[in-house]
Amino acid sequence: MASRTVLPLRDRLGSLTSGTLAWLYAAILLIPFYYFISSSFKTNEEIFESPLALPTSWDLSNFATAFRQADLGLAIANSALTTISALVLTLLLALPAAFALARAQGRLGKVIENVFNLGFLIPAFAALFPTFLLAAAVGLFHTRTFVVLLLPATALPLSIVILTAFMRTIPRELEEAASMDGASTLQVLRQVYLPICIPGIATVLLLNFLSFWNSYLYPLILIGPDTAQRTIQVALPTLKVDAGTDYGVLMAGTLLTLLPVYLVYTVLQKQMQKALVSGAVKG
Repeated sequence: MASRTVLPLRDRLGSLTSGTLAWLYAAILLIPFYYFISSSFKTNEEIFESPLALPTSWDLSNFATAFRQADLGLAIANSALTTISALVLTLLLALPAAFALARAQGRLGKVIENVFNLGFLIPAFAALFPTFLLAAAVGLFHTRTFVVLLLPATALPLSIVILTAFMRTIPRELEEAASMDGASTLQVLRQVYLPICIPGIATVLLLNFLSFWNSYLYPLILIGPDTAQRTIQVALPTLKVDAGTDYGVLMAGTLLTLLPVYLVYTVLQKQMQKALVSGAVKG
């Protein structure tokens, strides 16, 4: 009969304490999330009189009102179009750049990589006025097109750093074998590097999706008041009117903006977990 391993008392206490603290932290996070969801089905009176009670009815009138007042259907479509276009453009620019940096062995590659790293030092507010002038100069001010072109520029530093780190872990022998079989540089990137870098690509997509979807300042300034092009983050504040704020409607509209984030995270979380585990093992 196999003997059971008995953990020391200190290890058992440490495990019990860490588990208890983890569940307590999760419960603390769930309370505002529950309040947020339940409030989206309540009236203002119910929210203030019984903030933690369940709604008296689960009707979708707040969601319908949010859709109608802020034209959220069009705003969600604009955000989806802007975000997806910016994500595709980011990958088209970041993948070749990361591939070149990962293969570079000279001092020039290090210099170029440090130039990309300088992008982390530029705060968003510092670039706002020059971006405004650039949009006006090229005739794309108050257009969604300029936002699509701008968002990848803000995401390239982090995207290139992540993808370069992944590509550097790929054995050089795989590239040499593919080259000996007659593969071109583009084929090496597409057939050797990209399949192995799927976790890194998923990480870049998820991080950039969160950034692009939740972007507020630049779409507000660059797209302006045009309701036909405004994104969901710009449309949401229009639910607050001078006569007063219907917090149930505001909560319902905000909940609608979180659903795409949850769906994207659900799709990409496995690949991102692979990226984290891979980084931990290699580190």
